[in-house]
Amino acid sequence: MSQNNLYKGFEVELFTGSLNSHIGVSDEIEKIFPDFVKEPDNRNVEYITTPEKDYASLYEKLIIPRKKLRRWLNKKELTIIPSSTLCFEHDIQFQRSDINNLYHQFIEDNYGTAIATSSVHINVGIYDLDKLFAAIRLIRSEAALYLSLSASSPFLNNEITENHSQRWIQFPKTPKKIPFFIDHNSYIDWIEENIASKNMQNIRHFWSSIRPNGPQRPLILDRLELRICDFVHDINLLLGITALLELRILNLFENINTLDPLNASIFSIDELSEICDLNEINAAKVSLNSELIHWKDGKKVICREWIKNLLSDLSSTAEQLNMQHLLIPIYRVLEEGNQSMKWINQYDEGLSIEEIMKISIDDMIKNEDESF
Repeated sequence: MSQNNLYKGFEVELFTGSLNSHIGVSDEIEKIFPDFVKEPDNRNVEYITTPEKDYASLYEKLIIPRKKLRRWLNKKELTIIPSSTLCFEHDIQFQRSDINNLYHQFIEDNYGTAIATSSVHINVGIYDLDKLFAAIRLIRSEAALYLSLSASSPFLNNEITENHSQRWIQFPKTPKKIPFFIDHNSYIDWIEENIASKNMQNIRHFWSSIRPNGPQRPLILDRLELRICDFVHDINLLLGITALLELRILNLFENINTLDPLNASIFSIDELSEICDLNEINAAKVSLNSELIHWKDGKKVICREWIKNLLSDLSSTAEQLNMQHLLIPIYRVLEEGNQSMKWINQYDEGLSIEEIMKISIDDMIKNEDESF
């Protein structure tokens, strides 16, 4: 690693339950584990890692809370369910984790279980505001690639859907139209307008593939938050996706004029917003096999090929920073398929959703046991 590396941190959402049902205990978990917080639906729980530059440290920060949680869940004969949607047959009634929370009440009333999904939010520290918003523009333009690598939600309510990321299909993006922010001031104005008009209930009520983040939003910002990824139970793959993201941002900083969509795209910012939304939906449907529109020139490109081209573009930066090994899981996904593709293949071979999840849960436990 190099001092040139950026700080990274994660918000990891998990589903808890048995081997055939979703069982909500996030309110209990929050009381016992200081690094976990409950989500509005009690079947969800989240832990947040502190920022680190070093990937070995990141691995440790990601695995330790999960192992602690699993030991506690085991005593209750419960487990972590790796799907990013409520894959087992379930009660469609929202299960509140905090009946006194007015914001949770708003979420239940307006979205119901559409919001009951699990994901990984990847935060990357960027303190220069001009660089931050340039990075947000570029990574939003390529967010479909990260979704495709992470897709892990082809099932819902014990049925197979037509989507590789059912989570991103059903998740209520809010507000419905997100512009390309040209600078910090345009972001502040947009946030204030949407809160004043009740399109957003508060600053947290901004649910999109990517957003600025910081200690005092919208005024004080210090990081990019990529929110589009499904839950990734393979921590080495998650770190590979994170390395790809970091390398792309560092690559941007060296090539602002040719990589900032504000300067380098043939499209207007309104057209870019529409193209990105379309790409995200196409990626949610068939992930690596999706046909996407390139933000730079409008040419159509298969998602898998776009990622291969991106890896090639970033190879010299990865070599300079000694990060090539981190990208090995990305190449493996391109060859073998992402988690959803593997699950769909198992389903087509005759396995039930319960059997498929049991195999993945066993894989999670094996990987945790093999960690340091």
